[in-house]
Amino acid sequence: QVQLVESGGGLVQPGGSLRLSCAASGSPFSINDMGWYRQTPENLRELVASITSGGSTNYADSVKGRFTISRDNAPNTVYLQMNSLKPEDTGVYYCNSREPYGLGHIDYWGQGTQVTVSS
Repeated sequence: QVQLVESGGGLVQPGGSLRLSCAASGSPFSINDMGWYRQTPENLRELVASITSGGSTNYADSVKGRFTISRDNAPNTVYLQMNSLKPEDTGVYYCNSREPYGLGHIDYWGQGTQVTVSS
């Protein structure tokens, strides 16, 4: 089992910055791929950014050049630095941990943190 606790959301003006944090516990963090997802108006979770256990990163086209994902295996935390925020970045952001399991994986989710970009 993995427990994920997000923090760092809030209200920010367009062009501002926020840094989200996700603290993980309960499983070997270093072997898990980690990601940040955002809830869409259709109630789906879309990938914002991900980072593998080896440090490779992937970003949604809409956030490339503005957001940076990073991880610190001690103390088991993944970050999302969000710069040049836009109103369309508004949403609930969820931390994801993907644990290898057999030939597949198990996904764990945090409770979500609200990001609101508005003037």
